[in-house]
Amino acid sequence: MKHFTRLAVAVLSLLLLSSCGYNALQMKEEAVFKAWSDIESTLQRRADLIPNLVEVVKGYAAHEKETLEAVIAARAKATSVQLPPEALADPAAMQQFQAAQGGLTSALARLMVVVEQYPDLKANQNFLDLQTQLEGTENRINVARQRYNQAVEVFNAAIRKFPENLTNNFLLHLERKEYFKADEGAKAAPQVKFN
Repeated sequence: MKHFTRLAVAVLSLLLLSSCGYNALQMKEEAVFKAWSDIESTLQRRADLIPNLVEVVKGYAAHEKETLEAVIAARAKATSVQLPPEALADPAAMQQFQAAQGGLTSALARLMVVVEQYPDLKANQNFLDLQTQLEGTENRINVARQRYNQAVEVFNAAIRKFPENLTNNFLLHLERKEYFKADEGAKAAPQVKFN
């Protein structure tokens, strides 16, 4: 009878442990980290394209020095603010990272306004190629952000759902991850002015 009781306890323990979500929670957190790495990789691609874009514009728009310097400074700031995966649960760190990336996006938008004033530049094949690559990269950044937010949603829900919440509370102690949010300026509609 003792042997049967031990066997029953062992089987019951195995069943409880297999459905506690220990491994599933860790896999979901890894999915968040991978999605974050995809964002970082795409942001790095954008940062790598910017010096070439600035050089092409510089040849045509030498007197637009202030705008070009703003783009270079924004790129430097955006690439200097790093957010390691372990900081994804820190709202202040996420906000600082997003602010740096938003500054770069804003500087690039100002650069594109300057470009509109130079028809020869807009016809330059190098510029057109760089602009196309940059537009594609911006689309990739958006897709990577959406995938990251989906991974965060799955992970955050999992650490709150029974029985995984018990596993997390007693064994893993994983923290809720922050979503990638829109820039503050994105809430206002852009103003279009025709001269």
